[in-house]
Amino acid sequence: MDPAQQTDTAEKASTDPHGDSVRRLAAAMLRTALVPGAVTAVLGAIVATVLFGVSGLVSALIGGVVAFGSSVLTIWLMRTTGGMNPMFVMVAALGGYIGKMIVLLVVMTLLGWVDGIHREALAFTMLATIMVWAGAEVVAFKRTKIPTIVPSD
Repeated sequence: MDPAQQTDTAEKASTDPHGDSVRRLAAAMLRTALVPGAVTAVLGAIVATVLFGVSGLVSALIGGVVAFGSSVLTIWLMRTTGGMNPMFVMVAALGGYIGKMIVLLVVMTLLGWVDGIHREALAFTMLATIMVWAGAEVVAFKRTKIPTIVPSD
C-alpha cells in the first residue's frame, strides 16, 4: 500500500473510530461466515437430493441462495451504515433483521405453493444456512478484538 494511502486510511480511522470498528466487524463476520454458510447450503442440497430427488435439489438450492443472499445483505447494511450515527446504526441493524425475516417469510410463502418446489427441503436448507451463518457471525464477534463501546474522545 502506498504510504500516502496508509496515512489517509489511518486518518480516516482516527476520525471515525465507531465506523471503522463496525466495518472491521462486518469484514470479520463475512470472512468467518462465508465458508460455513456455503458448506451448509451444499450439504442441504445433497441431503435434499438424496431424500427428495431433483425437486429437493432445486428447492434446497433456492433456499440456500436466498438465505446466503439475505445474510450477505445484512453484512452490506453494516458496512454501509457503519460510519453513521451509532443510534442510526442500531435502527438500521434492527430494521435490517426485521426486513430480512419478512423477506424470508414472503419467499417461503410464495415458493411454497409452486409445483415442483419441495417445501421442507427449501425451509430446512434456508433455516440451516441462516442459523450457521448467524452462529459464525457470533464467533466472529467474539474473536474480533474491537471495543464494543467507543468513547467519543
